[in-house]
Amino acid sequence: MISEARILVADDESAQRRLLRAYLSKAGYTVVEADNGLDALALLRVGDIDVALVDVMMPELDGFEVVRRIRSESAVPIILLTARGEETSRVAGLELGADDYVVKPFSAPEVVARVRTHLRRLRGGPTKERTLRAGKVELDLDARRCTIGDREVDLPRRQFDLLATLMQATVRVFTR
Repeated sequence: MISEARILVADDESAQRRLLRAYLSKAGYTVVEADNGLDALALLRVGDIDVALVDVMMPELDGFEVVRRIRSESAVPIILLTARGEETSRVAGLELGADDYVVKPFSAPEVVARVRTHLRRLRGGPTKERTLRAGKVELDLDARRCTIGDREVDLPRRQFDLLATLMQATVRVFTR
């Protein structure tokens, strides 16, 4: 199990949030909640969310708009939750940048399994190198420790994640 992961549950139905919070907390995750799209977007922009569960039909901003806006800033895995199960809605959500799509009513254990799968992919799985090196900079992804030469550097979570992303994608150019 990947512990200390922060999961955003964004849904305007408090019963859905409570159900998902219970199952995700039992699985060892920290749950952050939002009951509308604007709050969900604000929490995603803070940058310390590992996976987001976002309902499509929310007040303020719908889930599709949340995905569209955050994709220009972040690659956080997003699982859309919706009662709209028709193919056109699923395709639209995935085309906007969602990583997964779950139709209501859903099985909470299945949603937890999907979260776990996205975290495993995000963190590289068990076979991927868990220490990154570039010159004198070394990142231990499991311990979340950065060293430059013999000196340890304390990085805030967001900076550590950004540095890890840049070190893993050495041939890719990123926009601001």
